[in-house]
Amino acid sequence: MPSIELLPEVTKFIEGPPKMNIGGKAVDAISGHTFEVIDPSSGKSFCEVPRAGVPDVDAAVEEARKAFEDRRWSGLRPGKRTEVLFKVAELIKRNINELAQIEALDSGKPLQLASGEMWAAAEAFRYFAGWPTKIYGETNPTEDDLFVYTLREPVGVVGGIVPWNFPLINASWKVAPALAFGNTIVLKPAEQTPLTALRLAELCLEAGVPEGVVNVLSGFGEDAGAALSQHYDVDKITFTGSTEVGRHILHASEGNLKRVTLELGGKSPNIVFADANLRKASMGSMMGVFLNSGQVCTASSRILVEKSVHDEFVSSLVEATKSMKLGPALEEGTGMGPVVSQEQLERVTGYIDIGRSEGAEVATGGERDTSLGDGYFVQPTVFTGVRNDMKIAQEEIFGPVTAVIPVDDVDEAIRIANDTIYGLASAVWTNDLSKAHKVARGIKAGTVWINTYGLFDPSVSYGGYKQSGFGRDLGRHSMEAFTEMKSVWVNLK
Repeated sequence: MPSIELLPEVTKFIEGPPKMNIGGKAVDAISGHTFEVIDPSSGKSFCEVPRAGVPDVDAAVEEARKAFEDRRWSGLRPGKRTEVLFKVAELIKRNINELAQIEALDSGKPLQLASGEMWAAAEAFRYFAGWPTKIYGETNPTEDDLFVYTLREPVGVVGGIVPWNFPLINASWKVAPALAFGNTIVLKPAEQTPLTALRLAELCLEAGVPEGVVNVLSGFGEDAGAALSQHYDVDKITFTGSTEVGRHILHASEGNLKRVTLELGGKSPNIVFADANLRKASMGSMMGVFLNSGQVCTASSRILVEKSVHDEFVSSLVEATKSMKLGPALEEGTGMGPVVSQEQLERVTGYIDIGRSEGAEVATGGERDTSLGDGYFVQPTVFTGVRNDMKIAQEEIFGPVTAVIPVDDVDEAIRIANDTIYGLASAVWTNDLSKAHKVARGIKAGTVWINTYGLFDPSVSYGGYKQSGFGRDLGRHSMEAFTEMKSVWVNLK
């Protein structure tokens, strides 16, 4: 299939070269250091970006602090902030083709999926654009000579750290609510996928966000990410990523007891009962685990199937999996692209080897695909004969690998579903409404999908139980994460 030609504006941005944004200015790292950005579809570098260090973090936090304290953003009338956030959403949609190509190059995801991500990022800004005019306080019942009321006020300087699987969506889930509730932000995208976040900073300025309100640093977690997490002048960290890194961030935040919200890993159970529409369940399960090459926190990486339909379901799942084309991100017709990096390739193929050594059987896939050149391609892989105590059923692989586990009944399905350290998402496939609600109540997870998989909306809160983190992104509950509540007592005597 032919490759899709890069747009002139994409070429111009890449050859720029891309810069960080601190205080509204496009800047290099103070050290002058850079790092390469790799195209996962080819395994080759295609541009360089600045590598932020501690001095750059200090500079960005200082600019964000000045912007917060002089109220250049929070001091605007709420309707004006709404107008600007709507403009950011409009600019993302206006530049959707450019942004999607940048994302496809950067992350390896198929162009159609990247386009959907850009649309979803714009929708997040549209949703949060409505909030500045709705940040209400309360009045409290008191005796007659007192008047007590509450105020919702911004937390202050927010540090946002986001992963590489959905770079612009994750960035929008941090930047949009931070701004909606009056904060300023320093955003550090993942080092594997820094480009759309750097472009977002430019679009925010174009939309009218004041200088210093949104600052974006490209850099590595061990220096820029750690410095941001530890910084005494950062009031809040909002992080999406692995549970392991989340622990480090929580520990790093201890110095000034900054507020922290964490959206971490998952090992999501996807339960298929005998009375489900198996064709729909197999297609939904296939997309639930192989979307974005399985690099999704909520991926259906454990599929629990009622024994009486186990073989029929596996056959349908394998058929659906084989229908999906593995290929480069910018090649027409690609359904699944490579994993994001050499490191991730080694992690995923390592887990496939572990699955075999544990006695699980490969129903389809199970290998690196070298026929596509030097890119990081892994065949979509379905394991059967899996026990829930196996590593491939307990540990987050974050790649195109799923484990099918047979179950006897509803009670066993709920027990196995909850037998994990994680609790991010889950799904149930059944035509029995009572059974669906029973399982939804029984599963310990922040999201339960019934007869569907992987749906999101910016108005619906998102987050996890147990070691999948705490706090919620999106929806009205995000107000709790990005505001402080102040009680005011007035003596009327």
